[in-house]
Amino acid sequence: MTDYPQMEPRRAAQEPPESREQEIELGTLWNGVRRRLPVILLATGIIGAGVYALSRGQPDVFEATASLVTTGNSNNLGSGRDSVVTASPLPEGALQEALNGPTVLGRIITGLRDTTRIPQELRTELADDLQRELQLREVKTLQLQNQLDFNGNGIYSVTARAGSSVAAKFLADLSAQALLDWDRGRALNGLERASQSLQAQLAEIDRQLAGGAQSDLERQTLVASRASLQRTLAQVDIQAKGATGSLELVSPAVEPLERVAPKPTRNAILAGLLTLLIGAGLAALRTVTDRTARSEDDLLNFGLPTLGSVPKLRRRDVVFSGIVRAARQAGLYEALGFLRVNLLTRIGTPMGQRIMISSTAPGEGKSSLTATLADTLANSGLRVLIIDADMRRGTQQDVWDKYESSHKWLQLSGDGGARTLQEALRAPQNVQVIEAEPGVHVLPAGPGLQDSMGLLNRAPLLIAT
Repeated sequence: MTDYPQMEPRRAAQEPPESREQEIELGTLWNGVRRRLPVILLATGIIGAGVYALSRGQPDVFEATASLVTTGNSNNLGSGRDSVVTASPLPEGALQEALNGPTVLGRIITGLRDTTRIPQELRTELADDLQRELQLREVKTLQLQNQLDFNGNGIYSVTARAGSSVAAKFLADLSAQALLDWDRGRALNGLERASQSLQAQLAEIDRQLAGGAQSDLERQTLVASRASLQRTLAQVDIQAKGATGSLELVSPAVEPLERVAPKPTRNAILAGLLTLLIGAGLAALRTVTDRTARSEDDLLNFGLPTLGSVPKLRRRDVVFSGIVRAARQAGLYEALGFLRVNLLTRIGTPMGQRIMISSTAPGEGKSSLTATLADTLANSGLRVLIIDADMRRGTQQDVWDKYESSHKWLQLSGDGGARTLQEALRAPQNVQVIEAEPGVHVLPAGPGLQDSMGLLNRAPLLIAT
């Protein structure tokens, strides 16, 4: 029997079954979360503080972004632009693959190692990180984003992350320039192949002219072809100087003023909220799966009647006055009297009736209920013998020592003999008990005993009353 909060007597009969069941479930869920709320809040505070301290210890990270524009599939306008060799439009995803590849990324790594604008330690660290990301094919220091229309026209943004604002700006500009050079190199590759082909043709004509075995007509034809190839080769060299890619620089990177990471306050808040949600969820799940009866409504599911509802005593009153006096001062006479009447109605009042008080866990009020119920039964004129059968952590002697420090021992059976339950189980012929108050006698459990099954399996304790 445990201490349950008092319930309104006719609520169940006044409310519809469906709404009553829903209210009970929500109330039970909230009570389960509320009981574990101090632990949840403590864990939230500890984890939030830990994440904050961990974030504060991480190195600073700055971001800088450079922007490139692409003309995609649009046609060049104007005779001046028509004479300029331009690289073909980039297919979707090509620029990202180029940035992750060894050609562009290798040029960026080389530029980092050769620069003097960044401290030696930082540029070495950045170069090593990029080299490792290149080998893993997972580049995180550089990010490429695009905003393109259906024609392929739009903006590419190259974002670089580094440990200082200067390094972030330099790395973003270096990456953008590496992409521009790679894109222009696509146009130069075609011109270079054309130049090599023309030079091979010129070499063949020179070889034939040097042979001298041609007729005058053939020689004139070779000379005219050679002049035409030279003019074409000169045009190719001129076009190579003006060759351009499909990308142009729109905006170079700007040195950032604030870091983007770490953000200890934000991280701590997010970690705290996540811990709070997880803790509340686990507490709710534990409550749903918990079969412990904590209210009168819980007992209805088992078909068990409620004999009484006793409010909890304040811990301060118990500490200063003891359980028995605290119960009297707290005005529990009516609640305990109601319990006594219902109990005696069920078991009757013949001599030798036995009542066992137990619970599923320690600290649920067994000792308090036992002492206060014995006190109210004695006040009604009955004689009560309390047998403390908790031989691991017996508490009844401490409870009544708080009520009266000096006790009188009465002979219960035989002459002298046992003064604890442990001794009485070994020698039940001679037993003495404490007279805690008029009408209340106590047989203490004795010193703590871990293995009590051997004694409990002995012959039953026969007590003459």
